[in-house]
Amino acid sequence: MTRRDIRTGCAMLAVLALTACGSDGSFDPDLRGLIGGMDTAPAAAAAAPRPAPDARGVISFSSGQVAVAQAGDTPASIAARLGLDATALAGHNALPADAPLLAGAVLVLPTQVPAGAASGGGTAIVTDPFAGSAPASPTPRRAAPAPAAAANPGEHVVAAGETAWAIARRYDVSVQDLASWNGLPADMSLRTGQRLLVPQPGQKPDRLATTAPGAGSPTPTPPSATRPLPAEETPPAGAPAPDTPQTDLGSTRTAASGGGQFRMPVQGSIIRVYEKGQNDGIDIAASGGTAVTAAGSGQVAAITRDSAGTPIIVVRHEGDLMSVYTNLGDVAVAKGDSVSAGQSLGQAGDAGFVHFEIRRGFESVDPERYLN
Repeated sequence: MTRRDIRTGCAMLAVLALTACGSDGSFDPDLRGLIGGMDTAPAAAAAAPRPAPDARGVISFSSGQVAVAQAGDTPASIAARLGLDATALAGHNALPADAPLLAGAVLVLPTQVPAGAASGGGTAIVTDPFAGSAPASPTPRRAAPAPAAAANPGEHVVAAGETAWAIARRYDVSVQDLASWNGLPADMSLRTGQRLLVPQPGQKPDRLATTAPGAGSPTPTPPSATRPLPAEETPPAGAPAPDTPQTDLGSTRTAASGGGQFRMPVQGSIIRVYEKGQNDGIDIAASGGTAVTAAGSGQVAAITRDSAGTPIIVVRHEGDLMSVYTNLGDVAVAKGDSVSAGQSLGQAGDAGFVHFEIRRGFESVDPERYLN
């Protein structure tokens, strides 16, 4: 893996995390050793849905239990409902006892509680936060049976700086499944010490062509079997090699460019063009110290670093677009700054080029189609 690939992969991680950020640009980077493509969607098929909670909001697995919060719940109110110590439950989940919880948030129970019976006796009322509002009259309901051992989730304790995307990739599950199993908020924010359920990854599709058992794999018919090979003249080994074509790497703009909303962030030739899934941006030749400027007006959404400590800048623009600048040296802006097109972001590092991306949400797009 080249240094370019490492930095490009780190930039992709920064952008994927930002796509779930709110308008305030809040960001929780985690670039520790996670190199390469960062989209967890193709990593695993959809996991099985999370089991429904019982009448008290408890889900029981053979490996432990969790409680699903209702609107207005706190760790203390859940502890009172389940007959647990409020301080122990809150501390086990890295929360104050009076912290307000979003409906659907999951707390891991530090100790087992009896299955099925509501705390304090009486008739339990169905208040499944994932099934809409509660029925008009109390309805008895038994605890959901524990799922099979194969469906038991794992548990992950969030470390400082970790993101939902990094954790999902680590366990080979989709970030959507991680969010739905844990009732994460829309901005995918996590807290240090939070305990997450990690669902079992789904079955990956078999991309290889298959045949019936015992039938064997079909052998393709070679072209020579249907028509003769074309005649060709082989030059003698001592013949001079053909001239190497001269390519102007600075003229790689597409016909669609020229009227876009962004400008080149650095003056130089494009030495590597956009290739979806291979190079999610363009590489622009730039010696160390060359000025790097904002491609368009916007707000600095994040400034983070790759595994080598090289700065990465992400700027949010109108129209759900973001621009990414990697292989930088000095940085001249701070997170939250408003920048105008052409304003200095910093200087190029010593890699010999600046990597530049344009992204619309999760998806990378060809930057040349947006350049003027």
